Amino acid sequence: MTEIHLLDPETVNQIAAGEVVERPASVAKELLENAIDAGATAILLEITSDTTGITKIQVTDNGEGMTPEEAVLAFQPHATSKIRDITDLSRIQTLGFRGEALASIAAVAEVTMITRPRRGGALSGTRVLVRGGEVVEVGEVGAPEGTTVSVERLFYNTPARRKFLKSRNTELAHVYGVVESLALAHDEIAFRVVHNGKERMATQRSAGLLATIAGLYGADLARSLLPVEGRLPFLTIRGYISRPSENRGNPSQISVTINGRCIVSRKIAAAVREGYGNLLPKDRYPVAFMDLAIDTGLVDVNVHPTKREVRLSREHEILEAVTAAVRGALAGHDLSRDSPEESAQQQIVVDNKQPMQVAREADAIYSAGHRRPGLADKRLRRTEREGEKNLLPEMEPIGQVAATYIVAEGVDGSLYLIDQHAAHERILYDQVVEQRDAESAAQELLVPVILTLPPKESAALREAIPLLRGEGFVVDEFGRDTFAIRAVPTALGAVEDAAGTVRETIADLLSGDVRPHTDRREAVTCIIACKGAIRAGTPLTPEQQRLLISQLARTKTPWTCPHGRPTVVALDRKRLEKMFGRT
Repeated sequence: MTEIHLLDPETVNQIAAGEVVERPASVAKELLENAIDAGATAILLEITSDTTGITKIQVTDNGEGMTPEEAVLAFQPHATSKIRDITDLSRIQTLGFRGEALASIAAVAEVTMITRPRRGGALSGTRVLVRGGEVVEVGEVGAPEGTTVSVERLFYNTPARRKFLKSRNTELAHVYGVVESLALAHDEIAFRVVHNGKERMATQRSAGLLATIAGLYGADLARSLLPVEGRLPFLTIRGYISRPSENRGNPSQISVTINGRCIVSRKIAAAVREGYGNLLPKDRYPVAFMDLAIDTGLVDVNVHPTKREVRLSREHEILEAVTAAVRGALAGHDLSRDSPEESAQQQIVVDNKQPMQVAREADAIYSAGHRRPGLADKRLRRTEREGEKNLLPEMEPIGQVAATYIVAEGVDGSLYLIDQHAAHERILYDQVVEQRDAESAAQELLVPVILTLPPKESAALREAIPLLRGEGFVVDEFGRDTFAIRAVPTALGAVEDAAGTVRETIADLLSGDVRPHTDRREAVTCIIACKGAIRAGTPLTPEQQRLLISQLARTKTPWTCPHGRPTVVALDRKRLEKMFGRT
């Protein structure tokens, strides 16, 4: 029988570090949160990197600072200024506490802290050097009020963990994402990020949430957002949401903060999406910035080592309130202004109308740009194929259902239903794969599309540029966080939204960066096929229906789309007769 024994302190510290310190972004998050809890109004994050990765993270704040005794004590496991006893766990109002992180960080890195307290009239500061969890040096040093913490040689004593880090740009993207989230949650603080001496991000103090959004994501997005408000006796909701026309392929741009804490909550994100009802297609998500202030007695923040998740009491009421607040914001505004193709021609009159009626009208306006036969014909002509084997049974289209499914009759009396979007996705996917290594894979745009991104997405795009080039996109840097899209895959032709396709590719890569490179390339190809394909809800002429079926029949696997969904459903004549009792 295996003998039970106690682990040594060094092993315990490294296990604790493994819970909290996953990558450089984890370090940045913990240090920034400590600075916020110290009452800082200005925080500077400096990042140093070389070609191999991030080599140093340093956070400087103008917060309370620490005495010499506190500076040393701060590196001890479970040392904290945030709680006194167990009763405090139920009413935590700071960003800290799950045992505090300085000890965990210092266990797997070299950490230098320089701090000077505001209180007590101290004329000098304290410098503490900790390496591998051991305090190496403590001394007096000249310093301004506040604290600076430098972390170097991360994972130097745990090389197995270091080898799981991603590329420099990927790790930088995660760091930038942390700062973006904290800046959105704390517009009362000025954040500044510098990478290798160049400023990458800056927000202003007390400028308001909308100004912070504009600083991070651009003034155009900020101007298009709708304010959201909601209230219950124990809950206050404020924030901003996008009009239906500004949407994404995944929920990565639904930002949620609870009591100043950035969290990940699929349920709250789903509640936001639910508020849009049928204003968005099922596979699309809005851009949203939701700030919830909840009675601290209803929020358990001590359920995740990195504090990314919380547990909520009265969760059902909170989720319903979020959905209602979003629905109310949409019902009270003109949703047509930014919708594609029809922006200046249509208006929604909200007065004396029920929210569902408003939603139906907005949905019709939003979809108008995808329901023009001329646009469908243009897309179908780009994907014409000749001379390849026909892999589908011979059939003749006889109409459409809901402008989404083509109904066709086979020569043997069978009935076929074809999902026009899924079918065209398969056609485009095969074409992109065939062209990806050919000289004709890219089509140059007459006028480059300029795309400005927040730092997190910029870092991800720099990482993805070679991958995109292999698929037919030519993207060049065009200044700080600005890129020029000069060419697109030939299969897309003069794509209506090259910037949107690139942005969705970035979002997909950010949400799934753990996947192998081959899967990342596959994801990009699928996005290109989806963006270029005919949309559901697009009326097709009989000739266009025949052309789509003909093109699908000449693909390698015509029965499924690139995502594995069926493109064609068949009902043979025997089954039809059985269904109607004719056998």
